[in-house]
Amino acid sequence: MLKLSIVVPIYNVEDYLPACLDSILLPEREDYEIIAVDDGSPDRSGQIAEEYAARYPGLIRVIHQPNGGLGAARNTGIEAAKGEFLLFLDSDDSLFPGALEEMLGELARDEGCDVLLFSDDQVDEKGQVLCHGVSCSREGSFTLAEYPGLLLEQPSACTRLWRRRLFVDSGIRFPVQLWFEDLATTPRLFLRAGRMRAVPKSWLRYLLRGDSITNAKDPSRNREIITALSLVREDYRQQGALERYEKELEISAVKHQLLFSTTRVNQADPRSPLQKELKQELDKTWPRWRSNPYLSQLPLQHRLLLKLIDGGHYGAVHAMMAANNRIKGKNG
Repeated sequence: MLKLSIVVPIYNVEDYLPACLDSILLPEREDYEIIAVDDGSPDRSGQIAEEYAARYPGLIRVIHQPNGGLGAARNTGIEAAKGEFLLFLDSDDSLFPGALEEMLGELARDEGCDVLLFSDDQVDEKGQVLCHGVSCSREGSFTLAEYPGLLLEQPSACTRLWRRRLFVDSGIRFPVQLWFEDLATTPRLFLRAGRMRAVPKSWLRYLLRGDSITNAKDPSRNREIITALSLVREDYRQQGALERYEKELEISAVKHQLLFSTTRVNQADPRSPLQKELKQELDKTWPRWRSNPYLSQLPLQHRLLLKLIDGGHYGAVHAMMAANNRIKGKNG
């Protein structure tokens, strides 16, 4: 069995795909594969992937399918993969030089690990590093029971190496045509993982594009955060783990539904009724969230935002976010 399968979903990325594929080419190695899933891309992305596959036969496979979204493309890659581990690499992102060799080395040294967590650097279109993203605040080995705070970390599927059987044995797949597919999936995989390990290494170059989900022009799709979080909550309930991880799942919902999705909607339209809907849904699902002990650990700015959102002061939220963005602009 191959050690690693790298799944690269492709859609409208002809300007970025070569750099992505170049960053994961180690033709001298035979212990990994690249699965490029052309998700019905209307540009030359699929053709570019085929050109790479022709140059590196046996290393790169290209699968063409009708457009189904990121989740559907990743799921196709999961089904086709032959590797013991999976890496999901978005086609506008790339790995840093030497990162793939280090990944394969870490996997070879630690046969008992189900999930290997690493960090990323967020860069702009010019390649300038904007910030360092930490995938896990803890280093070394642990289980979810030993470190339930993992459920509060950023939920990206791309900053982890996943043992493929976590998907195969559980039947878990990424939701299709749903925003926040990572948030709906990674906590469910953590629940089924045995030992996990976090390494203090930044392997992923994450490109911040103006047309990403967080900058999309349709803020109403932030409503889908409710569905994503509901999938996780129901799965933990079915697995008999809801009570054990209730506080972590609750504060995760507060952060994603109020602090992140509500403020995104607010920046687009401070009078949007979706803001109130998001809070009402949170109050219904987690009626005791205001007494969550993790609230005191949030940054002061987040606690202030939560008070304003909870009180329905959306104009003040908008002003606070605008001021924060101006400060970021000056510092940047």
